[in-house]
Amino acid sequence: MSAALHSLANTVVQGDCVEVMRRMESASVDFILTDPPYLCRYRSRDGRIIANDDRDGWLAPSFAEMYSVLKPDSFCLSFYGWNHADKFIGAWRAAGFRLVGHIVFTKPYAPSSRFVQSKHEQAYLLAKGEPARPLKPIDDVREWHYTGNRLHPTQKPIKVLQPLIEAFCPAHGLVLDPFCGSGSTLVAAQMVGRSYTGIELNADHCETARMRVAHNEMRAA
Repeated sequence: MSAALHSLANTVVQGDCVEVMRRMESASVDFILTDPPYLCRYRSRDGRIIANDDRDGWLAPSFAEMYSVLKPDSFCLSFYGWNHADKFIGAWRAAGFRLVGHIVFTKPYAPSSRFVQSKHEQAYLLAKGEPARPLKPIDDVREWHYTGNRLHPTQKPIKVLQPLIEAFCPAHGLVLDPFCGSGSTLVAAQMVGRSYTGIELNADHCETARMRVAHNEMRAA
């Protein structure tokens, strides 16, 4: 068996997040903010795809490990695919999470249109135990900012993620993103004074995330 990873603060690890989290210390993370594959076989207009977006075998194990590494009485906020909401909710509840909030992010543009125009993103706020209620709860309908998806086919905006971290992660806490992609969550954590740990399966995206956090650290120095 591999040795336990005692500290991954301010690092980006390439690998399967389930395997990496199994080696992390339990109850060592203050907040999880993540954007896993939506199970929708996504393909961008320029042909890019998302690893494991065509299967769901990773879903329950990954959230079980997230529950394990998260501290008691803390939050996880996960984006999800609305058309497979039952699978996500089932995995969250099986892991032990309680659903305590739902956030909708409104877009001024429609990336796709079928029966309706898709002009929003969505995320559930999940609780482990009984976290303290925020003194000033954030609105559950929020504005989206377009990134252009230059660094990742589903790149999330730093401006959208920053207030989520500030609201649900204690000052100087550790933020984990087990599906960190190009590192938007990690940069957002840096910018609001939190530590970060990122895990990413794709080697190219992992390198992009490392470059982004290093560049942001140099700018802040």
